[in-house]
Amino acid sequence: MERPVFSVLSWVVLVVLVEQLGAAWLPGTLRVNEKGVLLFPQLCKFCDVLPSDCNSSSTTCQAGCDITSICESVKEVCVSVWHTDGGNVTVETLCHNPARPIYGVLLDDYNNTQCLMKQYKGLGPDYYMCSCNNEECNENLIFIPGLETPKEPFDYFKKVLISLVAVLVLALVIIALVYLLWINSIRQRPLKSKHPGHGSGDTRAILHDVDNSENSLNHNTELLPIQLDGVVGKGRFAEVHRAKLTNASVGGTNVPFQMVAVKIFPGVEFASWKTEHQIFLDAELRHENVLHFLTAEERRTENQYWLITAYHPKGNLQDYLRNHLLTWEQMHRLGSSLTRGVAHLHSDQTPCGRPKVAIAHRDLKSTNVLVKDDLTCCLCDFGLSLRLDSTMSVDELANSGQVGTARYMAPEVLESRINLENIESFKQMDVYAMALVLWEIVSRCIAIGDVKEYELPFGKLRDHPCVESMKDSVIRDRERPEIPSSWTNHPGINTLCGTIVECWDQDPEARLTAHCVSERFNDLQDLDQNSLNFSPEQKIQND
Repeated sequence: MERPVFSVLSWVVLVVLVEQLGAAWLPGTLRVNEKGVLLFPQLCKFCDVLPSDCNSSSTTCQAGCDITSICESVKEVCVSVWHTDGGNVTVETLCHNPARPIYGVLLDDYNNTQCLMKQYKGLGPDYYMCSCNNEECNENLIFIPGLETPKEPFDYFKKVLISLVAVLVLALVIIALVYLLWINSIRQRPLKSKHPGHGSGDTRAILHDVDNSENSLNHNTELLPIQLDGVVGKGRFAEVHRAKLTNASVGGTNVPFQMVAVKIFPGVEFASWKTEHQIFLDAELRHENVLHFLTAEERRTENQYWLITAYHPKGNLQDYLRNHLLTWEQMHRLGSSLTRGVAHLHSDQTPCGRPKVAIAHRDLKSTNVLVKDDLTCCLCDFGLSLRLDSTMSVDELANSGQVGTARYMAPEVLESRINLENIESFKQMDVYAMALVLWEIVSRCIAIGDVKEYELPFGKLRDHPCVESMKDSVIRDRERPEIPSSWTNHPGINTLCGTIVECWDQDPEARLTAHCVSERFNDLQDLDQNSLNFSPEQKIQND
């Protein structure tokens, strides 16, 4: 069969277009100013759309966002959008490049250091927006009466519509040519089916082409028979459901059902699902103190992406500590298993000695730790995790961003002064956060004496402190959670408190490694339990 004449021309046009668009789309996340100083991306609140109590008639109010993010590019600034629809008031916080339109308008106030809310009449009477170029400046919203703009939101699109039509027509022509070439190549070879007997439905399971993968349960093209059974958790990107895996087979025997957890991402959060999925795909990640991953599924009919994992009915560590007192043995079990999990993430080899890529969790906190039935911990929520490949360049590490929860951020993260020349810096951030979680565990152990109500680290601060508040406490005042002198009366707790203090040291390089902390927990295993351990019930009776 002769090749069509237009096939060669189509490939030439395609190559030129890709080269031109590639140069235009290549983002710049770092740059040097006129004085030769290296500039870093801005630190902004980034919660997308949240319900709000803000009123445009107020002078100032808070956006209420508890998530801080490093913008992807130095060109981006902090933006807040206030909108009311009837009785529903929302505030959207994000990073945005002011050179591009948002909601059809170009923002012109991005050099402000404060977030001055301006009414945009072209969008309707209930839209206010502001942009500013200062750390977390989009958290404090300042409404100034009379500050408004009559700008028509769609003027920008009218100006570029003609040029877009030309680009669109060219793109359609190229797509048509490529499609015809593909059809032509298909016709020249017989059709082959990798999975005979299976049709292409609206939904399909994501297959993992890794022969030695122990983390994936679903190795065929059919979706698992899962029945959702209620929401048990909700985050920024996804909801976690308790679910029944029906007709499950355990040890070769069919059982009525098995409980699993299903993390459901809407279609618009595909990128978040993909990030966590790729972490789980590493077969060497599997560990008794890391959440056991079963499989991932793409549910096209519902426009959802699922991650299916083991289910732990005791919930997360924070909720468990809030409702339970711990004996020395229980405290030791929770703490040692937590450190083993973090040590496994950070290690470059498995317990069996196989090579493994180290992983930094980057959002370690008590709500991202689950409690198993045997009162050991397992780590979960790897949506912000980073694979510390030794081949990663400084630019790649910088582009990954420094993110997390402000309350658990290490001093160097709060100040955006992470040593990008050394990938160990990302592990040291985890060790600092791990020390705070260990403090939470110890604070609920009856071995310390009088046990107070559960309290988060830096409990005097509000529920969701901003980065600036944490800077004042952690960097300026060098504060850490209190360790009362009464805790040191117990020899095991005294040793553990010394370890915690070393882990939250101001200097990242002075902190212990997670492996070292795990070894110290092993050394505490042989304390005299008869003289130092009471059950919570016995403690209450004695009091």
